[in-house]
Amino acid sequence: MKKLKLSLPLSIFGLVFAKPVFAHCPLCVVGAGAGLSLSRIIGIDDSITGIWMAAFLGAMSFWISNSIKKRYIPFQKAIIYISIFAITIISFYRFGLINEHSGLIGNLPKLTFGILIGGILFYIVDKINTIIKKSKGKVPFPYQPIVFNLGAMLILSIAIYILINFYI
Repeated sequence: MKKLKLSLPLSIFGLVFAKPVFAHCPLCVVGAGAGLSLSRIIGIDDSITGIWMAAFLGAMSFWISNSIKKRYIPFQKAIIYISIFAITIISFYRFGLINEHSGLIGNLPKLTFGILIGGILFYIVDKINTIIKKSKGKVPFPYQPIVFNLGAMLILSIAIYILINFYI
């Protein structure tokens, strides 16, 4: 009972003096993570799983970039973005998580291909979203970054699905 009496004031103190979160978009991280988990659970092709993994990595890298308040080097956000992708892909190869026997697209294993094209699209869509937000002074509609980013990943996933199943 003593612990309960002590923990309640500490919890309230933690809520009152909590530091702000510098997330890129917490809902984007959750949405991308959910898409990634769902794709692995139901056995979706590795290239499409890679697209959702790229969305997750992209949202996490922007989250990390935004939490660093000071700019230490030129193109810091882009360097962090590329570094997170590179470290992830290298570690996947190192620990044998890339299945090269599931097929290749453009001489790359499907998962690597999906991560790369998904990462490129996620970055481009984020830049477009930033330009729109700056030109208007605000987002034109609620949850615009989520709609743009996850919508782009969904469209790319459908396009890759059609490409794999009907043309490759």
